[in-house]
Amino acid sequence: MNSDLARAVIVPVLVLSLGGCATNAVTEKPGDLKFGDANRQTMMAQVIDPDPVYTQPAQSSGAHAADAVERYRTDKVKQPDSVRTTTNTASPPQSN
Repeated sequence: MNSDLARAVIVPVLVLSLGGCATNAVTEKPGDLKFGDANRQTMMAQVIDPDPVYTQPAQSSGAHAADAVERYRTDKVKQPDSVRTTTNTASPPQSN
């Protein structure tokens, strides 16, 4: 067996056998604590205060709620006021 043929056989076998030593945290450690961190962080960012403390009881009116339900049923819902949160402050192009 010449050296080129031996090299052509031995090198791929060594590469494949070393590939078996590679680690993958997702498949080897399904209970890995880092798995799912992005989802948990996003969920926590959406929760402002999970246990709020109020100084006064919530105010509500059954009459207002009944009126709103009646408007909904008769398709006469009040349209909300339009609110602009930004203003157009673009400057005209300047000539040189």
